[in-house]
Amino acid sequence: MPRLIGRVFLPLLITAAWLPMPAGCQLFGLVGAMAESAHRQGTTTYPADYSGLEGHSYAVIISADRMIEADHPGITTRLTQIIDRDLYTNAGATAHIPPGRLISWLYANPGWQGLTRGELGEQLGVDRLVVVELIEYRLHEPGNRYTWNGVASGIVEVYETDSSLPDDPIYEHSIAVKFPDKEGMLEEELPRNVVTSELSRRFGQRVAWLFFEHEEKNDLTY
Repeated sequence: MPRLIGRVFLPLLITAAWLPMPAGCQLFGLVGAMAESAHRQGTTTYPADYSGLEGHSYAVIISADRMIEADHPGITTRLTQIIDRDLYTNAGATAHIPPGRLISWLYANPGWQGLTRGELGEQLGVDRLVVVELIEYRLHEPGNRYTWNGVASGIVEVYETDSSLPDDPIYEHSIAVKFPDKEGMLEEELPRNVVTSELSRRFGQRVAWLFFEHEEKNDLTY
């Protein structure tokens, strides 16, 4: 890409130097616009924010308020699946608890929320717990159910349950995403399942990206 940009822009810059000032200014503006367009269409590579899943086993735990669960049935299951899929594929972990088996275990052991993180990790038999506290998940602005205004936000914590401090988070990060990008979209324009599917995908992807090197499009809106 740098060589291509050089081949395209260098002749333009040389030409601009020989043009009268107004025309030269216009050409420099054109070069700037082309450079900005090329940047928007490109990608940027980001390193992992936390790389400690590599070489270890893990489980993804989604914690959500009962009101969120009641308003959006199955949202914790969907987020667990999205995040776990990306982590197991890209984070270099040695093992994980598949979402189906994990969720079955959590339902069969309702007292898990009263356990310390170290105790939970020990019972699950994993070295790392990726805990996502889902603070907000809504599809509409409060008081306006006719216009889509989806928001998902939460806190991501990692517990190294094989360490000397298994109950203290070794890593913490806040995540917030929105959908749709365009404001004022009505229910008639987008089905509910499209909105919640994309909102949960964005949130889950943002969580997973914290744990491995990845590329993001420069014009990404979330």
